[in-house]
Amino acid sequence: MGANVRLFWVLAGFFLVADVAYTVWNLIVYAQHVNNPGASTQTLPPVDWVGTVVLGLTFVLAAFIAFYLGRVHKAQGGELPQDNVNGNIDDDDPELGFYSPFSWWPILVAASLALVFLGLAVGVWISIIGVGVGLIALVGWTYEYYRGFFAR
Repeated sequence: MGANVRLFWVLAGFFLVADVAYTVWNLIVYAQHVNNPGASTQTLPPVDWVGTVVLGLTFVLAAFIAFYLGRVHKAQGGELPQDNVNGNIDDDDPELGFYSPFSWWPILVAASLALVFLGLAVGVWISIIGVGVGLIALVGWTYEYYRGFFAR
């Protein structure tokens, strides 16, 4: 977790520098536009507030995450396997579960969800078909290993 804390503090610093550079760059462009006698009559704001605020809030978000992770790391007092310099890759290799390598059911579930959202845009009747296909696909995916060649 210490690596994550450092990563987010580096990101927060980067976004702060980017925010300051963006604001200064806008001020320079505005000064050049004002001092140019052949410039168009369109007026520019001195600072692009949208970009400045977005970069500033991105800095705040990264700082919040870094602060929170730092507090959690300090409160738990333990080191995670990825913080150990002498650790192996296998030290942080959890069991992720079982995934069926030859299953077609997830593709059918995704297609049914696509039909549901298409129906929201085009017509409700397509959503009804998508919900029906989705229920069948979900039941098929759930009970895939209860019958047939892969039964347990």
